[in-house]
Amino acid sequence: MKQAKTLTKAELKRVVDVTKACSRYPQRDVTMLLLTHWSGMRVGEVAALRLSDVLDASGDIRAEITLAAEQTKGSAARVVFVPERMRCQLQGYLQSAEKPAQGPYLFATQKAQRFSANSATQHLQRLYERAGIAGATSHSGRRTFITELAAKGVGVRVLAALAGHRSIQVTQKYIDVNDVMMRNAVELL
Repeated sequence: MKQAKTLTKAELKRVVDVTKACSRYPQRDVTMLLLTHWSGMRVGEVAALRLSDVLDASGDIRAEITLAAEQTKGSAARVVFVPERMRCQLQGYLQSAEKPAQGPYLFATQKAQRFSANSATQHLQRLYERAGIAGATSHSGRRTFITELAAKGVGVRVLAALAGHRSIQVTQKYIDVNDVMMRNAVELL
């Protein structure tokens, strides 16, 4: 089975730009997409996010989101670290007119229902297709997140912890080796 494409920065920018220009709910859609790219979340985890997961008691965006076991693939609770730029994106989404009107979930469909993992997967797939990114799937953000951090020298144990993997062998399969990484490696000599 072929793995999801890892995106270049230019490809991610294209998906974001096309989504902002063409989507009926651009803030929601870009936020969902970027949670996979900038925080390494699985699309099912994004769909399962509740407002209370993202906002602390004072209404501020959390720097760390604790996912309960029922929100994760492996049925094991985990912490997702949210970088500053993602917190800003989340804040913008929550301040927009697109924020969920009622209910506990962070993201809602146009029918004001929560996204299922399957509907969110299909939704992200359509965003990539609309932008013309061949080979990209709802898992592309996660693969890109892990690959980019590996290229910056983050160790595989840290990558596995960030991804919520129990095995570093699983994490290693996510890393897409490219020419830039190999060029940088040989320059270390």
